[in-house]
Amino acid sequence: MSRTGVVAVALLLAGCGGLHGSSNVAATSEIKNATGQTVAVARFNQAGNVVRVVIEAHGLPAGAHAVHVHTVGKCDPPDFTSAGPHFNPTGKQHGALNPQGPHAGDLPNITIAADGTGRMETATEQLSLGSDGSAVVIHANPDDFNTDPTGNSGARIACGVLVKSPSP
Repeated sequence: MSRTGVVAVALLLAGCGGLHGSSNVAATSEIKNATGQTVAVARFNQAGNVVRVVIEAHGLPAGAHAVHVHTVGKCDPPDFTSAGPHFNPTGKQHGALNPQGPHAGDLPNITIAADGTGRMETATEQLSLGSDGSAVVIHANPDDFNTDPTGNSGARIACGVLVKSPSP
């Protein structure tokens, strides 16, 4: 994938050597439900080849929920299908447990407590921060980390566009 294609396709890209050298790049996403209420905030920070992802939720249904990076930076309610499919520039199948996977946009599940709060933190070398253009989607069900193409994660219940933070 060319550097031009990287910028045109998405904010977060896998295997893009030209961007992996970036240092201290950040992006955030205000994740909203279908009625427009903010239910989580995602923060992505890249240092070298590693992107650290932290999602803090406050207002989601209790239980485990799949979290994925989707290809399009658009979150039209109520179903958020405008965010497109999972970010998958290398054409792999879905899930870390799938021998043909995972998608670059596959992230761990977030567990939400009875009071609607939860936190998910992970680090990945499958993503790089580039220009604006992707979305973070939270699904109704947990990801089974195996079933292609979505891990049986159910409906999209919340979505937020990733926006690159200004450089210091």
